Amino acid sequence: MLFCPSCANILLVDSNGGQAFQCQTCPYTFRIRQTHTSKKELVRKELDDVLGGAAAWENVDSVEIECDKCGHGRAYFMQIQIRSADEPSSIFYKCCNEKCQHQWREG
Repeated sequence: MLFCPSCANILLVDSNGGQAFQCQTCPYTFRIRQTHTSKKELVRKELDDVLGGAAAWENVDSVEIECDKCGHGRAYFMQIQIRSADEPSSIFYKCCNEKCQHQWREG
């Protein structure tokens, strides 16, 4: 991004072939002599686990429900209010099978 040195407005690409940047408010023009590209990799910030991570599943009860992924007949569950107070709670499940650990929700 380039800015005009006289009025500090952003310079836009010239509509006459794109060989220059020009200011919209004053007659300043910056001629493009060579192409320049740059690429910057953005570092994504680490996301927090909405359900509280592994510690949230330590002291929860289990119920008889079939896992969609492995077919195991038991899963841990917890209820969390994720919407407004007048909406019902959502029930989150985690498969009790140590090899599966699939998570899903109802509601």
